[in-house]
Amino acid sequence: MVEKVIIIGSGPAGYTAAIYTSRDDLNPLLIRGFEVGGQLMLTSEIENFPGFKSILGPDLMDQFAEQVKNLKCRVIDENVSKVDFSSYPYKVYVGKDMYETYSVIIATGASVKWLGLDNEKRLLGKGVSGCAVCDGAFFKQKNVIVVGGGDSAMEDANYLSTLTDSVTLIHRRHEFRASKIMQDRVLSNNKIKVIWDSEVVEVLGKDHVEGVKIKNVKTGEEKEITAYGLFIAIGHTPNTDVFKGQIDIDENGYIITHNFTNTTKEGVFAAGDVQDKIYKQAVIAAGWGSMCAMDARKFLEEKNLSK
Repeated sequence: MVEKVIIIGSGPAGYTAAIYTSRDDLNPLLIRGFEVGGQLMLTSEIENFPGFKSILGPDLMDQFAEQVKNLKCRVIDENVSKVDFSSYPYKVYVGKDMYETYSVIIATGASVKWLGLDNEKRLLGKGVSGCAVCDGAFFKQKNVIVVGGGDSAMEDANYLSTLTDSVTLIHRRHEFRASKIMQDRVLSNNKIKVIWDSEVVEVLGKDHVEGVKIKNVKTGEEKEITAYGLFIAIGHTPNTDVFKGQIDIDENGYIITHNFTNTTKEGVFAAGDVQDKIYKQAVIAAGWGSMCAMDARKFLEEKNLSK
């Protein structure tokens, strides 16, 4: 049996693609992977997803999953180990099992780059965050820390300065990697303090972030800074390793798309953070998922494969 469409990934993009393709009677196969739900499983309260005044990230993903279940979408909770897009129909491998398909929607997302500190993971959602736009509103009138030196860190620091009492930006070098205009905005913002040549070596706090210990990389001097929130902005890693050599991927690991969702292989589409380097929001990823589903349906109809 050749599948009409296989969807790889289970964040907002993958689930939305599954909802749309299920309702279009394409009988999709959703391969969710071991880490079901994507980055929202690491998020606490969400207040910017339409339709919900406030909802926990895992609860939102549970509702997505329930909707997919109600549509009788078939689901596999294992990781894709290999794909072969060199001949048609395409092949998707899950361990020793191989599935052939006429189209593929890739929605494997991206993972936040963390500092790798012991308390960082323990306090995730308790003051540690990888998304200022998602979580910034929970830190109104508090002191927060941003770690990073690129455009994302500058954007996060500026955004958080509109909500919080103060922002301390910590960077391990003596110059930013960010564009000049973004640097100028940060350096001219009197609510942002920059600490150069330093790195966070410990996250402080028992049940919630209470501050950090930093170390000057030149002098070795250590000191503690009190803060209620710690925002990590050192980049994302797209989950694209399994697709390398099969479709075009840029130097940062993001899938290259054209005409919105099309990859460089006909019938293979990409949605959400796996190809979105800019917005990285759940509602936008969901929109990409619906776009992929509609493009996949159109592709299958043109190939007379939708029935």
